[in-house]
Amino acid sequence: MAAPRPDDAAPTGPARTPSGADDLPPDRSLGFQVRRCHRAFDRALNAHLAREGLASGFWYFLRALWLENGATQRRLAQINNVTEPTAVTVLRAMDRLGLIERARNAEDRRKVNVFLTARGRALKGELMPRAHRINEVAARGLSPDDLETCLRVLKTMSENLAAETARMSDEPLR
Repeated sequence: MAAPRPDDAAPTGPARTPSGADDLPPDRSLGFQVRRCHRAFDRALNAHLAREGLASGFWYFLRALWLENGATQRRLAQINNVTEPTAVTVLRAMDRLGLIERARNAEDRRKVNVFLTARGRALKGELMPRAHRINEVAARGLSPDDLETCLRVLKTMSENLAAETARMSDEPLR
């Protein structure tokens, strides 16, 4: 085994493998760290939602509908960055629980609009304080400036990745 170099103890960027290719240890991987953080948020959210008999997948659709009540199923899938079949599955479950109602669009019968029921609207007052609490816990020990930077950085990374995905879908397969 080769003797460690002085800079091996505290990497500031991707490590180099002997072949010269970049290695990506989890503690230096943006994707790994964002997913790890997302999973921690999801576990905390699930703990709160379980008290209401709800699954975390419902939260994202409720949030979207609190902002755009009457959105189409396709629009809800786009907002939540899920496939349309996934959206339909979640919406069916929400419908069974009486959180939403679905209706054919009057102008385009192929589209289905989704509306919150009184119960779905009422959940906002119960769940938003819990979301604020989860965010407060996650932000503990961070300055307001660091939080603003984090939000700006995450938004930029999401936009960059969406652009890359679009670019890749436009490229012919090899």
